[in-house]
Amino acid sequence: MSALSPADKDAIREAYTAITDARGLTPRWGQRQMIAEVANTLARLSPSMGAADTEGSPIAVIEAGTGTGKTIAYVIPALVMARALNKRLVIATATVALQEQLVHKDLPDIKKGSGLDFSFQLAKGRRRYLCLSQLDRLMARESGGGQTMGLYPDEVSPALARDALESYGLMLDALARGDWDGDRDNWSAPINDADWFPVTADQGQCTGRRCPNIRNCSFYRARDGLQEADVVVTNHDLVLSDLALGGGAILTPPEDTIYIFDEGHHLPDKALNHFASFCRLPSTLSWLGDSRKALAKGAPLLATLPGLSTVLEPLPALFDDLQLRLQQIAEKAAAIMASAGDFEEQLRFEGGVVPPDLQQATASLASQWARLTGRLITLEAGIDDALEDESFASVRDELEAWQMAVGGMLVRAEGVLSLFQDFAADAAEESPPRARWLKRRADDEELAIDLHCSHILAADILREQLWDRAAGVILTSATMTALGSFDRFRARSGVPEDGRYKIVASPFDYGKATLHVPAMKSEPGDAPAHTRELIELLPDLLDAGEGSLVLFSSRRQMNDVYDGLPVEWRSRILRQDDYSKQEILRRHRETIDDGRGAVIFGLASFAEGVDLPGGYCQHVVIAKLPFAVPDNPVDAALAEWLEAQGRNAFMEISVPDAALKLVQASGRLLRTETDVGRVTLMDRRVITRRYGRAILDSLPPFQRRIS
Repeated sequence: MSALSPADKDAIREAYTAITDARGLTPRWGQRQMIAEVANTLARLSPSMGAADTEGSPIAVIEAGTGTGKTIAYVIPALVMARALNKRLVIATATVALQEQLVHKDLPDIKKGSGLDFSFQLAKGRRRYLCLSQLDRLMARESGGGQTMGLYPDEVSPALARDALESYGLMLDALARGDWDGDRDNWSAPINDADWFPVTADQGQCTGRRCPNIRNCSFYRARDGLQEADVVVTNHDLVLSDLALGGGAILTPPEDTIYIFDEGHHLPDKALNHFASFCRLPSTLSWLGDSRKALAKGAPLLATLPGLSTVLEPLPALFDDLQLRLQQIAEKAAAIMASAGDFEEQLRFEGGVVPPDLQQATASLASQWARLTGRLITLEAGIDDALEDESFASVRDELEAWQMAVGGMLVRAEGVLSLFQDFAADAAEESPPRARWLKRRADDEELAIDLHCSHILAADILREQLWDRAAGVILTSATMTALGSFDRFRARSGVPEDGRYKIVASPFDYGKATLHVPAMKSEPGDAPAHTRELIELLPDLLDAGEGSLVLFSSRRQMNDVYDGLPVEWRSRILRQDDYSKQEILRRHRETIDDGRGAVIFGLASFAEGVDLPGGYCQHVVIAKLPFAVPDNPVDAALAEWLEAQGRNAFMEISVPDAALKLVQASGRLLRTETDVGRVTLMDRRVITRRYGRAILDSLPPFQRRIS
């Protein structure tokens, strides 16, 4: 049985002592607890084999309360253990703000103060970097010199705006001078998606090491730097993308990686979104037509490549057949939606069971679509081989353009095939069944319908992709538990039961804050009455001279309350949607700094990740318990599955979820050890309903004032 070696203990202790001394910090008990938990978890790996021993999985789920100082608590022991085990450390966050804080502040401070010598780099996906090959071809098309620039299906626009062309010219000049690294986030001026997207490449379009611009490729330069970095900072989505590609495509292979997922409570939902499949019927129909035309245009050249004439010959008929079949599916989907009612935006199939007629049609289409995908794979491979053959050197530029075009087609074809295969599958053989649904798009077109499919729990996905493969994993956030238990997270994520689970208490004195549940005549179930009472009570509850945050679960209620308040109160309120989130926070801080009171009206995005310490927020008002809106097909399918087993979906899903969100919302109050203030919950159900006591007791130990 492996254990933390004396040398590793000493290295961790010395680094921690050095940084607390250097920064004048008082060592925190919770921080030391977390350091020990991370170190002992990773010590479950055998230094010689790099595999977990019989003590348990090298996976830890740690809830670290606000103010723990969790970045220091996971970076120092994970760095020491990664070095001892010859692994790379990948820190993944759910938000850009935390990534930037890690790269620009936390890691430099730790490196400077701890005495640990390590390198670190931020990892981003391909779409964050300029593709010189795409830009060259696009500029050639605009100048009239590009003969192959009409190849690309779904090309954004036939002609670019003059200001976009000017931006591209400035980008090329900046790259040539070495003043810019090709990273969108480092470009000096804002650039919208419509202008940026055409000059980037995805996995399928990228020709990799064969690209003539490879030596100047911004993405590969950044990626090569990742191979040298001791610590890679990225986001959950990029980690999931890398794992979906088999691991090691962008980051190091999971077997050689220790992952830390900060804001780890988001990981199951991120995994569900990432591995879901969908198909937009109208645009896919258009894409088939565009692809048919594009390949017909390229056939005279591509048919000269060895073995490709027989691949190309049946493609026109195959495209025609797929368009006909897809049109029939679109009509069937539209009929099913019409039967549900003219005003239904989406229709979920109970138990994940697709109507037999639609299921048979998608199964038939999936079979034919697999033929298309196979031919595109062969076509891409044939172009790839030709690029290695000197006899095709005279048409190399055209072949590279076709390689990018066919690669893009293949990526899209594979994604759509996944959806059709998911719709054709037998839900009775799935446990739990997947969620399958139709969604009407806000288009005038009659057949503007999307097909969607998703797992309802991420447990199997993460078990296969991550838990069974990674060298070690640490998941942490301030809200990993719900109702005081890890059960909710374990069920959704599939983290092994023999992993380590730890709650590290916040060092804050919650007795400095008050939780107030005021007397009210209404409950949120009667929305109009509840809204009227909020309008009546808020002017007396809020202090005009302090910083307050009022959180709503409904945009409609937020707007109705705002509109119903007196003019003098509306002038003090910054309301979500009136400005960007960052602009609201900037104006709020500026107002408080000027010695005046300010109030923010916000929705769920202001209930998490918003840091307003001290006087910026002395009062958090929560309009009602944050129960999820019952229109999410994945949550509805999960509830249905639980109910079918005789379980109580409300108590197993809705109550724990609401409790967790309430903890997150109330966590906006105390952000430093000296903060004081109050949380006001305008929802009497914590008192009147039997589940209310459990939710109330899951909150931090505020002083309570129940009216």
